[in-house]
Amino acid sequence: MIITDTHTHLYSESFDEDREQIINRAIELGVIRFFIPAIDSTYTDAMFQLEKKYPDYMFLMMGLHPTHVKNNYIEELKHVEKLLAERSFYAIGEIGIDLYWDTSTLDIQKKAFKHQIQLAKKYQLPIVIHCRDAFDEIFEVLEEEKSDDLFGIFHCFTGTIEQAHQAISYNMKLGIGGVVTFKNGKIDKFLNQIDLKHIVLETDAPYLSPVPYRGKRNESSYIIKVLEKLSDLYNMSQQDIAKVTTENSKSVFKI
Repeated sequence: MIITDTHTHLYSESFDEDREQIINRAIELGVIRFFIPAIDSTYTDAMFQLEKKYPDYMFLMMGLHPTHVKNNYIEELKHVEKLLAERSFYAIGEIGIDLYWDTSTLDIQKKAFKHQIQLAKKYQLPIVIHCRDAFDEIFEVLEEEKSDDLFGIFHCFTGTIEQAHQAISYNMKLGIGGVVTFKNGKIDKFLNQIDLKHIVLETDAPYLSPVPYRGKRNESSYIIKVLEKLSDLYNMSQQDIAKVTTENSKSVFKI
């Protein structure tokens, strides 16, 4: 059984003490495809080190995370552009809009989001969207930018079924992680009404641990709990869920 974690921050400082062990734990369970989103330039070296140590397992993205869109965002975007010109990546991400932490940066967050969508089109790469308290704002940008060459993943999808269909209409897969196991997560109430061809699995480690690890540090091996939940919701074997969602990830990342 091959499992794909389409979103995991394995370079995070949270793993500095036991990174090798947590990666090996995941690999032993069949998680052998790890897609690594960027945050900002301060994490680039750590991402490259991760790729160098595990070249067969780690697939890097490049981008500027919306919560890190600050006064220096133009400089940060130049860093993104420079690296995209120098080497290959598998996606532009994670990018988007986050109004949970700071609403005062909405204008520059939108500018950074649009600019990085343009980069994705230029390099024919998928985008991986971060959306928190910002569905309307994200959809507004996607509506402006929609085209056949815009596609990707709506990471950590937590919206309504209507928002799910709207995201899918923009050529986005839904990234499903630990939230689907939460009692108040809500998406478990309708997810099986969404065709599995639109779903990919993720952890967002070290964040958003699934039940029974909620509140603790997340890790990629815990994707098994997400897989188990989807197996129940779709009334399919875990092997079939893993197979379909991995194929879906291949259609996005082209690997």
